[in-house]
Amino acid sequence: MSQKLPDANLTRRALLTTGGALVVSFSLLPSLGLAQAPPADTVSPQPSPPQPLPGSLKTSPMLDAWLRIGADGSVTLFTGKSELGQGIRTALTQIAAEQLGLAFAAVKLITSDTQQTPNEGYTSGSQSMSDSGTAIMHATAQAREILINLAAEKWGTAADGLQAKDGSVAAPDGRKLGFGELVAGQTLSVRAGSTSKLKMPQTFAIVGKSVPRVDIPGKLTAAPSFIQDMRPAGMLHARVVRPPSPAAKLLRIATSAVETLPGVKKVIVDGRFLAVVADREFRAIKAMEALAAAAEWSESPSLPKQSEIFDVLKSLPNKVYTIRDDKGPAGAVTKSLEAAYSRPYQMHASIGPSCALAQFSDGQMTVWSHAQGMFPLRQAIAELLTLPEDKVRCIHVEGSGCYGHNGADDAAADAALIAIGVPGVPIRLQWMREQEHAWEPYGPAMAMRVKADLDGDGRIATWDYSVWTNTHSTRPGGAGSTLAGQLKAQAFAIPAPQIIPQPAGGGDRNIIPLYKIPNVHLDHNFIPEMPLRVSALRGLGAYANVFAIESFMDELAVAANADPVAFRLKHLEDPRARDVVSLAAEKFGWQAAAKLGPGRGHGFGFAKYKNIAAYCAVAIELEVERETGHIRLLRAVAASDSGQAVNPDGIRNQIGGGIVQSASWTLHEAVAFDTTRILSRDWSSYPILHFAELFETVDVHVIDRPGMPFLGTGEASQGPTGAAIANAICSATGVRIRDLPLNAARIKQAIGV
Repeated sequence: MSQKLPDANLTRRALLTTGGALVVSFSLLPSLGLAQAPPADTVSPQPSPPQPLPGSLKTSPMLDAWLRIGADGSVTLFTGKSELGQGIRTALTQIAAEQLGLAFAAVKLITSDTQQTPNEGYTSGSQSMSDSGTAIMHATAQAREILINLAAEKWGTAADGLQAKDGSVAAPDGRKLGFGELVAGQTLSVRAGSTSKLKMPQTFAIVGKSVPRVDIPGKLTAAPSFIQDMRPAGMLHARVVRPPSPAAKLLRIATSAVETLPGVKKVIVDGRFLAVVADREFRAIKAMEALAAAAEWSESPSLPKQSEIFDVLKSLPNKVYTIRDDKGPAGAVTKSLEAAYSRPYQMHASIGPSCALAQFSDGQMTVWSHAQGMFPLRQAIAELLTLPEDKVRCIHVEGSGCYGHNGADDAAADAALIAIGVPGVPIRLQWMREQEHAWEPYGPAMAMRVKADLDGDGRIATWDYSVWTNTHSTRPGGAGSTLAGQLKAQAFAIPAPQIIPQPAGGGDRNIIPLYKIPNVHLDHNFIPEMPLRVSALRGLGAYANVFAIESFMDELAVAANADPVAFRLKHLEDPRARDVVSLAAEKFGWQAAAKLGPGRGHGFGFAKYKNIAAYCAVAIELEVERETGHIRLLRAVAASDSGQAVNPDGIRNQIGGGIVQSASWTLHEAVAFDTTRILSRDWSSYPILHFAELFETVDVHVIDRPGMPFLGTGEASQGPTGAAIANAICSATGVRIRDLPLNAARIKQAIGV
């Protein structure tokens, strides 16, 4: 398959003027303002402080950063967020089409590209809808009002009663002016206002409907969909050779035999960064193997013992951040409980190994990548190559695998470092499976400890929670965040690990229970030293913290002789939280599930992601085979509240996908290592959930809140699912297991069979 790369010199304006169309943006001219100006002879009141702009308009406030209308009436939308499989291409297009009165198919969306789109940083933290969706909703609503005002001025009539519909502004008497006619001849730009005349939810024709996702058909039919599929004309193939272990030193290497292999175009040795370029992929792989065989390394132990990792983490120097220290009324304590939980290092385990394309031509480096932040990646690559940032363009292309900071940024840096030495042609760099497993940055290990007291009414009187973990993000930023930057001869220093402050949080994400508890003390023990390379894995610390909190809630419910769902509701005051808990329990048939037969159990979990995003409750039924410890997942029922639901089916996709991913984390996943090397290098040594192990049914119920702010959904179900599985295992076996993963061997050992 030959695929043409976008012109590296194509700008947003040039793209939209291709074909002779006149492209314009908008201005709130004084005569077209959204608010009526006061008469000249009146005294204006003292101005109020400016209101913050909504969503990502805060950082990209110009309307023409988000929207263009061509002289032919075509509408192009821009977002700095990337499609990662979460369905935002569909949802963001729905928002714009709704506010502009257009058909869904009439809006073209361009995603994260440093030369065309606004800078929205990373696509992470379930923030695409709250950041970009909110910005697009307001930008398109304001653009609609400008178009209506332009039509009113042309007709010499009041704007009231005019409607934007099907690419035109229409008057009650039947007159119409197309969007292209209205903007023709103008090249205007304006800063967005803080308020917008949004359409009322009861009038919606597209938002709130399950529009089929635009990214799915190609993936289902094996059409080229991912960066791994790109095959531009003239492309060369590259492969890297990694050191055998993190601390390995290159002693010597002979490249002459590799350079003469068929099809080999270049061999690169730059410190510990080794790479080959060839005309065909198989030849590049054979050259990579030959180069690896020609390299002699010395290795030394640099990793802790896996069996002692949590003791090691707690023994390392740390800085304690007290997240909350609430002192409320102290009632009489009747029972006290304490428990410790843990999560191992876990992989992103992307099905498609990381890949990137890069081309260096006429002093300009263009990189196509499936990383989650094109603008931060541009900064890292510019530093790596000592190029000005305006000479580096990064374009997002979907990848087969994601879920945080996997190897995508590293592959992009690899490709760029190789391409600058082979100018004029596109270079395709793909990692091998062993490289992906051994070198991607892992989700950090975490140790959690929680203590609580119950009062005479069976309520939680005190809650004391601590977590020990490393940073949960080492994303680029700088060249030192990439493997290429760390391995080249003139290596860049690895940036000092940083804590991610609340309310988003990193290792302390979701550390704050949503439950009403009078006395709460929460500590985040931040450990700067990283025994293994780590970074952002989907949800960051939320998965493990919710696993611990919601497991302990069940333990407290048992101590209080209370039903786990009733116990949660007893401590929840937020009505939306109560709604998702009650709905999930109702749709699951929670009371009836208490009468399950031997070996079967049911469990519950709840959280509000980051305490600022979507609410999610999950109930699970499973069966435990006592002789083997094997788990059979039977059914999952979830309820979610993501605020205004733009695409309900998209929300169900995200919640359901998170349930499946969390089941894999919870039952199987842990990185294995000895004191020198990573041992999890393939799917045998790092097992994930198999198709045969999937839930028999997954039902997701969406609570729609028309007119309410968008709440991020993508990472809402992982924590509740992990806890629900743990609680269901305890329900089935009578044994509480607190250390992840809850695999068959661990379950069998706990049962004592």
